[in-house]
Amino acid sequence: MPDGQVALALAELRSALEVGFARMDGQLALLVQRSDQTDKAVAELEERVAALERTRWPLPTVAVLTSITAVALTILSLTRT
Repeated sequence: MPDGQVALALAELRSALEVGFARMDGQLALLVQRSDQTDKAVAELEERVAALERTRWPLPTVAVLTSITAVALTILSLTRT
């Protein structure tokens, strides 16, 4: 194989490698961008859940209030008879 053909084959191989690496670099950049967006969405969701947890009424408190109301109504009905 003459030297010119070897040099041409090496140049073609180098070009193919550069194109492949550029394509992989672009795909990796896209994956990093999607990962960043996912991280941001998860952080926003965690903030929303935390806000909901802070503002919800605890179930035991509702049960106690219901019980107190029932006892008060029972006592009221017994005293009126």
